[in-house]
Parts: sequence; structure tokens; C-alpha cells
Amino acid sequence: MRPPLMIFAAGLGTRMRPLTDHLPKPLIEVGGQTLLDRALALGRQAGVARIVVNSHYLGCRIAAHLAGQEVAISDEAALLLDTGGGLRRALPLLGQGPVLTLNPDVVWTGPNPLAALIAAWRPDMEALLMLVPRDRATARVGPGDFALDDAGRISRRGDVVYGGAQIIRPDLLAGIGEAVFSLNRAWDLMIARGTAHGILHAGGWCDVGRPEAIAQAEALLAKDAPHG
Repeated sequence: MRPPLMIFAAGLGTRMRPLTDHLPKPLIEVGGQTLLDRALALGRQAGVARIVVNSHYLGCRIAAHLAGQEVAISDEAALLLDTGGGLRRALPLLGQGPVLTLNPDVVWTGPNPLAALIAAWRPDMEALLMLVPRDRATARVGPGDFALDDAGRISRRGDVVYGGAQIIRPDLLAGIGEAVFSLNRAWDLMIARGTAHGILHAGGWCDVGRPEAIAQAEALLAKDAPHG
């Protein structure tokens, strides 16, 4: 299985101000590499079929950064569509079947989360989310997002955090009337059907959502780096 990958790079980055006053959040550097390049590297290492990146805020900077690379851009300059609307808009570029999605504003250590999702995917699933135990979710603010049962199904309000990576069947998106909507809408429908699943990331994870989290992410990367 070689699904395509959608990287969500269209957000306004308001929590990262003033760093994002003139720079889109995916182009902020952590450990000498932009968040977007880290996300692209995960996709390429996992052997994805193709990569699509959406853009809105300072989209010209995203386009210039990706120039010359085999990456398609789903332009949301006219209207920021949120994750659900953005994924639906990008589907003609992504193709048919299940899609990987990745939020670039996190740092991962340990096993490649996209490769782990591909390995764990089953045909009876509509969504498979990569989750992180709340007590290992570096720089996370707030409680967990989901609970995970013995069969690997997710439900709301638990002690695991959505890590920002998943495989999802996008079929349900066609039935949502709004242009702008979150993937939470699709997840809730899938949870009700018992087809939303999750697995736990075996490595480290850091939410790079605020300026002070950059140092925490770099410390996590340094801890994971090989020492010779």
C-alpha cells in the first residue's frame, strides 16, 4: 500500500506570533530544518505515492520553498477551508482511496509515524490515527483527545492525544454540506460507526505550537540523536 500524503500547511499560525508575522508556520526552523521539510522527509521515507501541500497564509512563501520539488500545491488563497474542507478540495490532486494526512507543526522521534500507520492499516478501517499518551506529549496544552479500547477503536475524552498523523478514507467528506469544516466532523461520524481506530506512537513527540516549544522540540531531537 502506497497512499498519497496531504500536508496541512495553510494555517494562520496565530499561536506562533511574532515568529509568524512574516513567515508561515511550516517554514519555521527547528533544529536547523523547517517544519515543512521535516514533514516532507517523513513522507518520502515512508514511500508515499505523491505529496500535496495546501497553502493560504503567505502561500507565496510556501510555493517558493517547494519550487522544483515533486510536490503539488492545493491553493486556498481565496478561503481557508480548515482540515476537512482542505482535504476535500485537494482530493483531485491526491487521487482515489485512503489518504495519509500530516500536520507539520509537530516533531517526531523514533519510528516513522507514517510508515507505522501504513503497516497497521486494515480494509475495515475508515480512519487510523497516530496517538500519543498524554504524559509523553511534550509541550501539549490541555487534556487528551481520545480513549483507545482493547480493539483499537477510539472514542472521545481520554488520555491519549492526536499526534497529527493519520490515514483516512475521504468518502464521507462529500456528504458534509459546509465548505469550511474540520476533520473532527468526519471522525465523529466514524466513531459512531465503530470504524475510527488508533495506534500509539512508540517514540517522542512535541507540539510546536508556540515559540517556547521550539527549544523543547530541539531538546527532544538532541536526546534522540545518535552519540558517537
